Amino acid sequence: MGEKGEQSPAGVKYYRLSEIEEQNSFKSTWIIIHNKVYDVTKFLEEHPGGEEVLREQAGGNATESFEDVGHSSDAREMASSMVIGEVHPDDQDKISKPEETLVTTVMEESSWWTNLVIPALAAAIVTLIYRIYTTERE
Repeated sequence: MGEKGEQSPAGVKYYRLSEIEEQNSFKSTWIIIHNKVYDVTKFLEEHPGGEEVLREQAGGNATESFEDVGHSSDAREMASSMVIGEVHPDDQDKISKPEETLVTTVMEESSWWTNLVIPALAAAIVTLIYRIYTTERE
């Protein structure tokens, strides 16, 4: 088995997605964060969140999970020492991205619902109660 990766003219080592996806065992665990490739194999046992968290992301894009946790600047600095290269430019658009459009759509629908329908319903109920109350007094 030869050397993996491809050297760019700028000296950056590029890895194809197929190469990265193969690195998902206890012997070799790679993850992708912001298009950078990290070899976290030696860090599995030391990871404060447990090795299973890293193992779940092995060979794939861990960007969303990494950012959701809110890692400290110390953690980010430590992670930078594990960078072995970057995802090949031709493969960067193939990395699964978070479903932002779905979340945004749900949020917008929720916002529309809470901003218009609920106040309108509350106004209708108040009006109905007022009419019943004033009708009984007459």
